[in-house]
Amino acid sequence: MPIQAGTPAPDFSLQDQNDKTVTLSQLKGKKVLVYFYPKAMTPGCTVQAQGLRDAKAELDAKGLVVLGISIDAVPRLTKFVERDELNFTLLSDEDHAVADAFGVWGPKKFMGKEYDGIHRISFLIDENGMVEHVFDKFKTKDHHEVVLDYLNG
Repeated sequence: MPIQAGTPAPDFSLQDQNDKTVTLSQLKGKKVLVYFYPKAMTPGCTVQAQGLRDAKAELDAKGLVVLGISIDAVPRLTKFVERDELNFTLLSDEDHAVADAFGVWGPKKFMGKEYDGIHRISFLIDENGMVEHVFDKFKTKDHHEVVLDYLNG
């Protein structure tokens, strides 16, 4: 079960696509979208990332910091950012500890096979480090619009 709105967001430190450490608590005072996605450079994850990339100006206007998290290694994240000209931070959670802490790691089904993986869920973290909203019902191509609609109230 994913953590719910109204609870403190679990703090974390992860490596970004440039192999620099990003720590959630260092972003206090800003709104942060922590979005979990299954795998860099796959079709759905690419469409989702491109939507956020293309909406960056609008998201910036709302003061929103975007952090995408997957279990991909840093070199794959670097490749994803370069290939798709992504303009926000991607983080590597190879041991899925952060995904576990947020409650988004668990059983999945794909083409009749069951396996453990990241569920595509996003969390809006407020300026005080609390989960303000959980986005768990969206299509990859509409993710950025769902986030903006929420922010625009």
